[in-house]
Amino acid sequence: MSSIPYGTVAGLAVHVLIVLALIVRVLLRPHRDPASRIAWVVVLLSLPVIGILAYVLFGEVNIGRRRVARMRAVLARMPEFPASVPGDESNLAGQVPERYLPLFRTGQSISGFEPVGGNSARLLEDSNTAIDAMVADIDAAEQHVHLLFYIWLPDTNGCKVVEALKRAASRGVTCRAMADDLGSRIMIRSDHWTAMRDVGVHVAAVLPIGNPLLRPLRGRIDLRNHRKVLVIDGRITYCGSQNCADPEFRIKPKFAPWVDIMTRFEGPIAAQNQRLFASDWMACVDEDLDELLQEPVSAPRPGIPAQVIGTGPTARYSAMPEMFEALLHAARRELFITTPYFVPDEAMLGALCAAAYRGVDTTIIFPQRNDSWIVSAASRSYYADLLAAGVNIHEFRDGLLHAKTLTLDGEVALIGSANMDRRSFELNYENNILFCDGPFAATIRQRQQSYLDRARPVTADEVAQWPARQRLWNNSIAILGPLL
Repeated sequence: MSSIPYGTVAGLAVHVLIVLALIVRVLLRPHRDPASRIAWVVVLLSLPVIGILAYVLFGEVNIGRRRVARMRAVLARMPEFPASVPGDESNLAGQVPERYLPLFRTGQSISGFEPVGGNSARLLEDSNTAIDAMVADIDAAEQHVHLLFYIWLPDTNGCKVVEALKRAASRGVTCRAMADDLGSRIMIRSDHWTAMRDVGVHVAAVLPIGNPLLRPLRGRIDLRNHRKVLVIDGRITYCGSQNCADPEFRIKPKFAPWVDIMTRFEGPIAAQNQRLFASDWMACVDEDLDELLQEPVSAPRPGIPAQVIGTGPTARYSAMPEMFEALLHAARRELFITTPYFVPDEAMLGALCAAAYRGVDTTIIFPQRNDSWIVSAASRSYYADLLAAGVNIHEFRDGLLHAKTLTLDGEVALIGSANMDRRSFELNYENNILFCDGPFAATIRQRQQSYLDRARPVTADEVAQWPARQRLWNNSIAILGPLL
């Protein structure tokens, strides 16, 4: 009878110990819901080698100790945002109905920003119009331009912004431009980036990857800055889903056009986005912007009450899903949502179904063709439960609907960069603006209606007739939802 080689036994023993150690770590790590723990234990036990590698690369929300320490140090020393806006004598609580005040308190608990009045807002017609408006504002800038995008491409729209920044810097305007090192890697490694630097634009790559083989030792490579922020002279800001790129989105042309939403705000809300940008800038660049942040903020006229909500892996855990769930539970008449990526946790799925069950007219629009086949399959695994509860599901047919919007009872709306998936909940830095204003919420709702007019309804009968292999695939992918 032959014996098993000692080396094989020793190697197997080491492997088992590593798997067991990782399982213990999974069970002891804070901020993990039971579904996530179970999913990782299953992966580690069923796919030992691949499971170990997957956990090392993607198992923990870790951007690196140095980055966390630096970000917390930056936030700790930033001057406080004024509790009330000087010169704004209006009673903000009186502008926001009592039933909606808890929503803004939830937002304040995340970013520390109170809602501020005195804002005006304009919804841009489409992606190209939005870029043209940004360029016009950059060309009119007198003091500074601050820009941050997850994806910035060297295409027509991307280069329009490049040239506008170069013009602004050449006439003495201080320009600071940031882009995510993964999402904007083509732009960052192009001649355009160098050309901006050469004329005086201060540029920075956010969350640099460096050596991809060594990067996992210092934190996850897929924790990204997904924000889209533009602030001009501390009084104008943009917020929405749009990256700095053409709607044809040439890096993924078969899903084009990308259909986005972008809003131009003017007023005190720009100062809140300014602080969000500054926190990212100072965490990346050795430059103190405290003096800029201490400039007085004024609201010279009545306007829309609004609030910036910034989330990310160094913010409070579960902040973004808490904000979404608060909005879902607050709905009384109508809830209308558009999102390209939908992988909810149990609480969010329950809140959506509960809204429909209590008689709220609840509608969600997803893209019919998604650039992420994994998220697409996971999203569709929830269709049956949502439809059974009475949620109206539609799939957008004319490109990839990338707009992230939520309107509530025709009075409150949330727009920004955050999707309703685990990546936006836990992994990405996101920025959103929550506001309460009937006329402007109606404008957002009209845009949502234009999406609905180009979407097809999904029925319960249709989902019930999906072949078993499709349902098996969707549900199998959804099991991995806590890992996505």
